Parts: sequence; structure tokens; C-alpha cells
Amino acid sequence: MTSNYVKFEAVCRILEENNFDKSRLIPILQSVQEEYRYLPEEVMSFISSSLSVSPAVVYGVATFYSHFALKPKGKNIVRVCNGTACHVKKSAAIIDAIRKKLGLKENENTTKDMMFTIESVACLGACGLAPAVVVNKNVYGQMTPDKVVGLIDEITEAR
Repeated sequence: MTSNYVKFEAVCRILEENNFDKSRLIPILQSVQEEYRYLPEEVMSFISSSLSVSPAVVYGVATFYSHFALKPKGKNIVRVCNGTACHVKKSAAIIDAIRKKLGLKENENTTKDMMFTIESVACLGACGLAPAVVVNKNVYGQMTPDKVVGLIDEITEAR
């Protein structure tokens, strides 16, 4: 019993802060994701029972909105724009360079040490900087495969 309490302590706090109000499901999920860096299945089940809503509702919201993640994410989120302007300026080569540098296989997005997660996004709204990359909340423009590998090296050395 104690281990479950510790496991769900942060979730309980978030639910209390939101008065167990099922109409606040999205902000609750956002806070939980900030805490865990993703939405664990057992936590979504706990939220479902705590709010008296079906698991399908919680799962439906979590899968409908693209900013929710159902798999663990790394400490550093690398988003590569693959919108039209970035794609034309070879953003695919940037993605390939990141995957190679991090040793990620085709079906992997997060490194085993949980330091990096790579995401290809439809648009970052920085077309004038194409090709653009966002690492955590920092925007980097006019990227090349070499520049992005250097950026990853800087982040790795800083830890």
C-alpha cells in the first residue's frame, strides 16, 4: 500500500489541486505529463477511477492531443521541423544525422539513457529559419546535419 501511495503521490497532489474536477482533465493530464515526462498507463487508470470517468475517456483525450505522450521522453526533446519550407531545405538529412549520432534505430525515438527524444513535427512556425530545430524551448535556425550533431555534442558535454 505504501509503495502505491508513493507511486501516485504526485498524481494525488495534482488531482487535489484541480479539486478532482473531471472538467479539468486536460490540465490534469498536462500536469501529470510534466511530472513524469509522459502519461503512464497505470496513472491514466488511476486518474480515471479518481475522477469517476471511463478509462476510454482519459485515453481518448491523451491520444487525441498530439502534445501528450504515452511513452517516456528523454530529458532533452529535439523537435525537427518537417514542414514544407524545412523539408525543401533538407530537414530529412538533419533527422538522419540526429538518429545516427544518438544511435537510434528506425523505430526508436528515445535514447536508452533517457537523455534525448527526437520528434519530427509538421511545423514549428519558423519558416524563415528553415530548416529549424527546437531543443527543449530553444529554437535553432538554418541547421545542417553537422550543426545539429555539434549541438547534441554541446548538450551531452554540459551534463
